[in-house]
Amino acid sequence: MHDLTLVITLAAALAVALVLGGLTQRLGLSTLVGYMAAGILVGPNTPGFVADQALASQLAEIGVVLLMFGVGMHFHPRELLRVWRIALPGAVAQSAVAALAGWALARSFGWSNAAGLIFGMALAVASTVVLTRMLVERQRLSSRDGHVAIGWLIVEDLFTVVALVVLPVVAAGGADATPTAEHGSLVALALAKVLLFALLVLVLGSRLAHRLLEGTAAAGGGAPGGELFTLAVFVIALGVAALAAEVFHVSVALGAFFAGLVVGQSRFGPQAAVEIGAFRDVFTALFFVSVGMLFDPSFVLREPMMVLAVLAIVMLLKPAIAVLIVLLMRDTPRTAATVGVGLAQIGEFSFILASLGLGMGVLPREAFDALVVAAIVSIALNPLLFRWVEKLLPAERLATADDEAAPASSLAPSALGGATPVLLVGGGALGGRVLRRLAGAGVPLTLLRPQAAGALDALPAGVSQLIGDVADPKLLEAAGVRQARLMVLADGTLAEKMRVCGSARELNPWLAIVGAASHDAEAAWLRDFGVDDVCDALDQQAEQVARAVRARL
Repeated sequence: MHDLTLVITLAAALAVALVLGGLTQRLGLSTLVGYMAAGILVGPNTPGFVADQALASQLAEIGVVLLMFGVGMHFHPRELLRVWRIALPGAVAQSAVAALAGWALARSFGWSNAAGLIFGMALAVASTVVLTRMLVERQRLSSRDGHVAIGWLIVEDLFTVVALVVLPVVAAGGADATPTAEHGSLVALALAKVLLFALLVLVLGSRLAHRLLEGTAAAGGGAPGGELFTLAVFVIALGVAALAAEVFHVSVALGAFFAGLVVGQSRFGPQAAVEIGAFRDVFTALFFVSVGMLFDPSFVLREPMMVLAVLAIVMLLKPAIAVLIVLLMRDTPRTAATVGVGLAQIGEFSFILASLGLGMGVLPREAFDALVVAAIVSIALNPLLFRWVEKLLPAERLATADDEAAPASSLAPSALGGATPVLLVGGGALGGRVLRRLAGAGVPLTLLRPQAAGALDALPAGVSQLIGDVADPKLLEAAGVRQARLMVLADGTLAEKMRVCGSARELNPWLAIVGAASHDAEAAWLRDFGVDDVCDALDQQAEQVARAVRARL
């Protein structure tokens, strides 16, 4: 008879995660809370069905790989450069204070120095998944406070990457070992291995990975997508992670992060994120289920003071430090509140660090249980805190009442048959010219325009169009903005372009946007609002005039 342990474990874990994830979503909470609760139900510490914990842990490793691969793909240095003056020093100071508080708390419980270090770092980092979801749901991802919060977490993510290198060295020196020169040399050796690994992956690996993606894209007709392309992305993610662990003796999470950097910086990055997104969601759910399976509910009754102390660090100390730092840097109260609330939780990276410490035999089980309780409570309360901030400090509106009264989107007769990599927003004189030039060059396009215009009714072959409110998320979804690589803002007022840019960024934060400006002030606004490339009409005209003059002379 066939061994169905894997199938039964997957079916049971995902089924319970589906039910409880849906329930928590209906209650306005994060689905991650439901996933961890599902793990508690199917774990060995509660009555009833018990899933295979060893299999669940192995599946969770794939979840870790895909999570860190996604972080690497979505890591854009320019996102950090925009807000580095606040995000970099703020994240360093906040993480240091939170980690020190966690270490002191661990030492007060009688844990070792190494356990305190891991515990403190686990408390210091927040969940990028949770924060991004909160900002997207509240349409704040493309705002100034959203950029600062995301930049802050990018710095924390980099701390996690460094921690994945340092922790094995710390653990190898013994649980209660004090830092010595030998430890310093071991850390330096570990960092040298990581640097060598990074250089090989980013230089040699990037060429191989890009050729593999190019080949699978060519096999699919010249465009990324399809089963071979998806397999290629998986091979790169899992292969580089395995290479990191087996050859360079660094964690699979770190290897997956560098693999994501390689794929994310290629022209296939956005499509790779789409192809692997569904698999990442499934294995992320399994990762949090496996975390819940390790949790002992009786721990809350045995150690209530430990639970309260950990929650105080996560939900009081961390936000207070972040708010104070942002205000000292003279940013707005809303930015300070957004960053503070966004950091008032812990998530996937905390468990990656804690699982590493648990596996090395350094971190005690009660520390892991405390982190699980803190994650469940903080993630559950995070949406409520965001709502409270929005009521207390409402955001300035960029759209008018007339904008909201715009008619619902409607599909044109030439409605989309599938997503295209370039979305053109316009329909006026400039949009028509851009459309003809790009279509003539063979660029697949989707045209979005606010109303039917006779001048563009006869579309070139291969061009689709959607008609309606071009800033409506439903219309952008129908146009395939999540899969698009590029959006062009050709025609419209500045307010309309800013609305479109905001809606598109919320649906696809990594979408490249090109915008046309008619004067210097509009160009400055578009750049501040996140448009990657701004084409100034006056500059273009001046260049053409100067070129004509030079030619005549």
